[in-house]
Amino acid sequence: MPTSLLMALIIAAAFFVLNAGAAAAADNERAAELAAMCASCHRLDGRDRGLPSIIGMDKQTFIAAMAGFKSGTRSSSIMHAVALQLSDAEIATLAAYLGALTGEGKR
Repeated sequence: MPTSLLMALIIAAAFFVLNAGAAAAADNERAAELAAMCASCHRLDGRDRGLPSIIGMDKQTFIAAMAGFKSGTRSSSIMHAVALQLSDAEIATLAAYLGALTGEGKR
């Protein structure tokens, strides 16, 4: 393989890796912003105040719960309104973010 072709491939690969890292950081920042909305009711340290803890929740369980609130098959007027504000992509991003969190008081 010619050296110039090899260098071009290395540069292209580096560009791809750097862009993927930037996209992941942007997703994480957006997820943190969305989680701040959740924190107005749900504690993000794992300790509940009578509300279910959402940190460490399985991603698919979270997505299914939000779909239920969105469609109205799960009963909660507050969560219905919250779920309607979020796109499916935002719910998936939030599910991954919250699923990765752990709290010292989580039961």
